[in-house]
Amino acid sequence: MTAADLVSLAAAAALALAWIALWRATRLPDPEPPGLGPRSGAGSLLAARLERPLAEHPDLSGVRPLLDPLEALAARVRLIRAAEASLDIQYFIWRPDIAGTLLLAELLAAAERGVQVRLLLDDIGISGLDQALKTLDQHPRIEVRLFNPFVLRRLKPLGYLVDFDRLNRRMHNKALIADAALAILGGRNIGDEYFGATDGALFADLDALVAGPVVADLAADFARYWSCASSHAASRILARVPAWPGARLGTRAAEARARPEAGLYAPAFADAPDPDPLLAPAGLEWVRCTLVSDDPGKGLGTAGRDDFLDRQLLRVIGTPRRSLGLVSPYFVPTRAGVAAMVRLARAGVEVAVLTNSWEANNHRFVHSGYAPHRRALLAAGIRLFEAKRQPREAPPPGAPGGVGRRWARRLAFRSSGSALHAKTFTVDGERLFIGSLNFDPRSLVLNTELGVVIESPALAGALAGEFATGFPGAAYRVARHGRGLAWIEADGTCHLVEPGTRAIDRLLIRLFALLPLDPLL
Repeated sequence: MTAADLVSLAAAAALALAWIALWRATRLPDPEPPGLGPRSGAGSLLAARLERPLAEHPDLSGVRPLLDPLEALAARVRLIRAAEASLDIQYFIWRPDIAGTLLLAELLAAAERGVQVRLLLDDIGISGLDQALKTLDQHPRIEVRLFNPFVLRRLKPLGYLVDFDRLNRRMHNKALIADAALAILGGRNIGDEYFGATDGALFADLDALVAGPVVADLAADFARYWSCASSHAASRILARVPAWPGARLGTRAAEARARPEAGLYAPAFADAPDPDPLLAPAGLEWVRCTLVSDDPGKGLGTAGRDDFLDRQLLRVIGTPRRSLGLVSPYFVPTRAGVAAMVRLARAGVEVAVLTNSWEANNHRFVHSGYAPHRRALLAAGIRLFEAKRQPREAPPPGAPGGVGRRWARRLAFRSSGSALHAKTFTVDGERLFIGSLNFDPRSLVLNTELGVVIESPALAGALAGEFATGFPGAAYRVARHGRGLAWIEADGTCHLVEPGTRAIDRLLIRLFALLPLDPLL
């Protein structure tokens, strides 16, 4: 054996040992059953206030859409403060920024006054929160669990090398349930960019405050995620992470409140009036609602295809007869999706899509999964709108952030967001979906998703009306122009080159579109 052979053999052995060490270091601990079980909110003030409207609207659920970002934040703060028995919370992303830190402090305050808090977070979206989460988890009335966690905390991406299939599947659900009586679900994660106080991307988004039977279904759905095989006790995953001293979270919250941009949040964290109009039953529209949610087994690749959320939507909604208006920030229709939409259009269904333009997309790589399909969609008569990048507008001093504004007047995505993040669609002007589902292969096949179908001509018609008017001032209308495309603004300005792109950007879009990446987008 030559010296070169010995070197190769030694290198192979070292590589094998490194692989074994990495595999051992990234093995999940044995599953641990959840410690905190469900706690009834019967008799709480939230539940008591809903008794009469529930009796007056049997089998119906109350809905209040939350488009304004500060209103959406205020609703979360007030729900947490109003809870007396339990808070069940699940999110894909929770940032350690102003909004994220202040809401964690609100959870701790709720636990201190006797509320049971169960917090289920996807592990990919909690960077920088390990110490804070371990601190919360040590409270006797708080339990934190992590969905599909990474065992390595400092070098998380290394986990993909040995466990890619599991770690590539994430929990994209977003919900907050107070006393099993009132809940918020929709598209917003927890972070400054979702509530309007950041120098980076700001997201025009959509949530809904809900009450009634749909909340009972949501609580049951949370319970199956809480105890599923992908959900692991944070105490086991964060065993080697040092917890903060007890007062540290309060100190971090005080530091967050002292930051200049935190002034925008003052209305959301102000004391609520009594009675609180934001949570009042009078502000709800009582309609039929159907919760749709992926089987949590999807997080391990064990769920049956018929249990995926898109199949549930087809069973609930059926085939559109007159119109389909789709809003998706990350729109990757694939060839199969294009074919399905073309069939609808040829059957006489008016199909329209609003997604992010290149300049507004915060995940520009995804744009290459959408751009190649535009000509085929337009050729079939499908209308395409691309949200423009909106300049951030500073609110006037003391502005309440639109708390209490009506849905129809705030539906247009014209607030201070620079990117579209809402996930919704309307069918036949009668039904509306609000949830976490993006119309891309990742949401449909890999990630778990959650949403609600709302049977309300008023709400669905408001979104349909935005499609009819073309989202004036907020989006480009995409049209065919000879062999190319044109992007047309509300004032008639026509761009024959994709807005915001350089020659290198357009080249990269074409090159990435040639790669078989759609299943990962």
